[in-house]
Amino acid sequence: MNTFETGETVVRRDVHRRGRVWSEHALRVITDTGAALVTACAPGAQTLWPSLYAKARAEGDQSVRTEAFEAMATGEWELAPGVWQETELLLWKPRSAWFSINAFFTGAGLRNWYVNFEHPTRRTETGFDTFDLTVDLVIDSDLSTWSWKDEDEYAHVRRLGIVTDTEHQAVELARAQVLAMLDERAGPFADADGWAAWRWNPAWPLPCLPRPEEAGPGTVTASW
Repeated sequence: MNTFETGETVVRRDVHRRGRVWSEHALRVITDTGAALVTACAPGAQTLWPSLYAKARAEGDQSVRTEAFEAMATGEWELAPGVWQETELLLWKPRSAWFSINAFFTGAGLRNWYVNFEHPTRRTETGFDTFDLTVDLVIDSDLSTWSWKDEDEYAHVRRLGIVTDTEHQAVELARAQVLAMLDERAGPFADADGWAAWRWNPAWPLPCLPRPEEAGPGTVTASW
């Protein structure tokens, strides 16, 4: 297993089962242990997103997100360069888990926790590959309340065959696992105060995606 050094830039890629890259996100390594990889970024970190996602965000049109999922189902989409916006991100990802636990920060501190349900990671030379399975869990900063997010989109991608029955079963098990972790204050929740006190150091350079000539095998290239 590749081990990354603290401070190193890694690239998280969402890779569709057809082998096409759905997104890329440059992150800074905070720590890499046998238990989990912890990474972070701040507004301005480089990304590649499906162009339809960028359009949906710019126009505030939810129907364009639906169009993006339909493009995913056909395996035909275009990527557009972008940057991470609005929040600082601290991300905890165990290698074999069907989820990652994220903490979002603003100038006022920890805004909320966010659990992203996704494929287990596969380490690459430049980072790790996974695949977002759409449904999410949003948890208040003090861990007192939580709510599911994007259940409608999850139902839609299941109808489109993007999420298979096998993947759905894994997500259902992961949902139960995360709620148990929350109840037992396990994983990052065991040190919730420590996580809440974390801040991005403004002296750190913002993570950048590799230039095309630096990219590893399978990396999608784009002009910035």
